[in-house]
Amino acid sequence: MDEPIRDTRTLVIQLRDRIANLIKDDGLKPGDKLPTEAQLTQRFKISRPAVREALKLLEQDDVIFVEHGRGRFVSAMSAVSVDRPITVFESVTDMTQHYGYKTDNRVLSIAEEEPDSATAEQLQLATSERVIRLERLRLQNDEPIMYCIDYIPRQIIPARLFDVDWSGSLLSLLERYRHRPRMSSAKVSAVMLPHDVAERHDLRGFGPALLIRETCFNTAGVPVIHAIDYHRGSHFSFSLVRK
Repeated sequence: MDEPIRDTRTLVIQLRDRIANLIKDDGLKPGDKLPTEAQLTQRFKISRPAVREALKLLEQDDVIFVEHGRGRFVSAMSAVSVDRPITVFESVTDMTQHYGYKTDNRVLSIAEEEPDSATAEQLQLATSERVIRLERLRLQNDEPIMYCIDYIPRQIIPARLFDVDWSGSLLSLLERYRHRPRMSSAKVSAVMLPHDVAERHDLRGFGPALLIRETCFNTAGVPVIHAIDYHRGSHFSFSLVRK
């Protein structure tokens, strides 16, 4: 019998991963029927609504498919093994935990400012609207592995900047203001860390990076974060599945 889930990731996300592992560990092949919701609820000792949401995520990822009246089945996509699918939307904290990292988040700067035209366009802001600019460094054992800049529409977080703890999960913070991101669109490129950033924050040895520019949307489709994240190339690799 599987142990109850107790780790710190979002419950549905970790349950999705456990069910995906079940498919592999039980040797299920494309076309095989998945255990029922009741069986999964018993196996993982968790509520049926959480199981149902995790199964929806697997269906969205094309790992399983539904035949109404017959049940859920393993899809052909389950046979495609990817170590780290870049198509998965999750918090940076969840993503780094996937790699086995337990990062320390350092806030380098926090400010309210007028956005440049590109940021305003991504966040669909009017001319007079301002943003919060959050600059952070993520470290593993005191070694920098990610440099991140996040832009959040100021109106979403009306609190005074110094009254907010910016070192934790930004997704969880936005959830408190009822604007948690649920999906995103992103562009990826291989770059070096900007010279001025490397000099200003003593990151000259950071090396090549995978730059992900990502705009995150809440359930209503409103953009709530524009993120510019530099993933240190020596510590991260991502995979794609084409379909």
